This record gives sequence, C-alpha cells and structure tokens, in this order.
Amino acid sequence: MAALAALRSGATYSVWDTAHPAQQHAGVFAGRLRRMQLRGVEPLGLDRMVRLLREHGQPVRGGMIDSADQKWTYLFYFTEDGSALVGCARLQRWVQQSPL
Repeated sequence: MAALAALRSGATYSVWDTAHPAQQHAGVFAGRLRRMQLRGVEPLGLDRMVRLLREHGQPVRGGMIDSADQKWTYLFYFTEDGSALVGCARLQRWVQQSPL
C-alpha cells in the first residue's frame, strides 16, 4: 500500500480523536470526487473509499498522511475502535511555488 510506503519514507500523519457517521464522510467526498472529475482529476481510490464508507454504515475515525515530499495526501478511515481499515484514498496536493 502506498500509504504505508509513505509512512516508512518519513511522512507525517494524524488520526482524529472522534468518530463520525460514515455516511457523513461518504457524502462529502462523493461531492468532492464529482468536482475533481469535472476538472479532469482522478484521485486514486477515492471512488472506492466513498463506496466502502457507504457500505460500512457505522461511525468511523479518520486521519491523514502527508508524504515527506509534500506531493500526496492520503485520507484514511478506520472502524470506530480503530481495529480495522475501512477505506483509504490518495490525493495529489497542489503546492504553489513561491515567485521568489
């Protein structure tokens, strides 16, 4: 998994302390996915993550991994107790270059 490779390469990560309904996250990211696709961006695994969140139907805890090179962000969701991964997606980060 690319997220694990990123962690091994010095990525930073955070896991949120609270759980929220999986449907809430699925709805938000389904909308973001549609907007990204309209702009020609196809994030790796986001459509699958949305589907898995909808199927899970229980509260989830989320988090993010930012790659050491700052090119990628990985979104992930665990079961409420943190014992199993529900879904993960990789998004390319847009970093503006300084004009200096």
